[in-house]
Amino acid sequence: MPIRLLAAATPIALLLGGPAAAAPDPTDWEAVLDEARGQTVYWYAWAGEQRTNDYIDWVAGRVEEQFAIDLTHVKIGDTAEAVSRVLAEKQAGNHDQGSVDLIWINGENFATMKANDLLFGPFAESLPNFALTHPEHNPEVVTDFTLPTEGYESPWGRAQITFYYDSDEFRGDSDELRGDNQPVAAPPQDMPALLEWAAANPGRFTYPRIPDFTGSTFLKQVLIELSEQDEALYAPVEESDFAAVTAPLWDYLDALHPHLWRSGRQFPATGPEMRRLMGDGELSLAFTFTPSEPAAAVADFELPKSTRSYVPQGGTLGNVHFVAIPFNSPHQAGALVVADFLLSPKAQAHKQDLDVWGDRTVLDVARLDDDSRALFSLDEHNPAMLPPGALQRTLPEPHPSWMTALQDAWQARYIGN
Repeated sequence: MPIRLLAAATPIALLLGGPAAAAPDPTDWEAVLDEARGQTVYWYAWAGEQRTNDYIDWVAGRVEEQFAIDLTHVKIGDTAEAVSRVLAEKQAGNHDQGSVDLIWINGENFATMKANDLLFGPFAESLPNFALTHPEHNPEVVTDFTLPTEGYESPWGRAQITFYYDSDEFRGDSDELRGDNQPVAAPPQDMPALLEWAAANPGRFTYPRIPDFTGSTFLKQVLIELSEQDEALYAPVEESDFAAVTAPLWDYLDALHPHLWRSGRQFPATGPEMRRLMGDGELSLAFTFTPSEPAAAVADFELPKSTRSYVPQGGTLGNVHFVAIPFNSPHQAGALVVADFLLSPKAQAHKQDLDVWGDRTVLDVARLDDDSRALFSLDEHNPAMLPPGALQRTLPEPHPSWMTALQDAWQARYIGN
């Protein structure tokens, strides 16, 4: 999730003192439900996309109606802010009256919380709906940027880099026709081809400014494609020769930047801002970390009907995003119930709906019962929808330590230049 600023007021921590309440036992679900009733759960979650915010509002309405839980979305611009808050509370001796009950998290932020014993759990495998993910067939739901989750976070969505383009601006020899009945050219299928295309079409591509998580993921995608030392990326960064491993990335970006939007002197702040540039016609090619985003944006008239999406032939980075519960949350029972609701077929299908968010499910749909499986039908007629099977070309995330190292190196190299 993205990094740096709180976007809304945070709740004040409860007064310290008094005996700590016993932690809920996730294996006694009826007791968890009883304890959760009437609790207020403060969910710290990225708020940079309105579709996401609307979905969380919908979740809040459902858990209030079904479980008498008051779910409050604490809107943040950076998951690291929530992690820092929990760490500061622990250092101050606040071990049971924290201000954060649930965090939308993965990657380096999960690694930080786990390393500093900031997490409640293990709990995920005890959630009644967790079995619907069938982790024995889908190990990605129990692995976060190479790290085993060990039950300390619960999956609730999938992400994968997906490129999208305006087919009316691509001329070529394919069988697909553009709006003017001219053939559509194949968009770039790897990073060298992207550089070549950008040089021939200056100003028509860009990526979000680092440390935005979508932009940072683009850096990792380039590095994985161009590096000849892939094995180093799946071990802690300090175990490698960082300069040698990343040299192809910086050479590539040095060559790419002069051909970007505004000649690489300015970058959009976020993925949604990059999408707006596409909608305004300033870009011809962009990418997202939400595979259904282009189709959802076409349905919302934010992007033209000529928009098409694709995953390059060699595949792209993908991951699962999770929710976790801090060790000092005073409302752990309520947080458990919310985490379980997020895994329900109804909540997962609603989230995947293009009219809602379009975020892909973590449930193993093929193994659901017939009624639940029917909830997950996608709008195959939307022209911007990915072709079937495209998301099977998924590349694993590097070790979480690489994210921070790449962000720091990018800022040192390009900020102010």
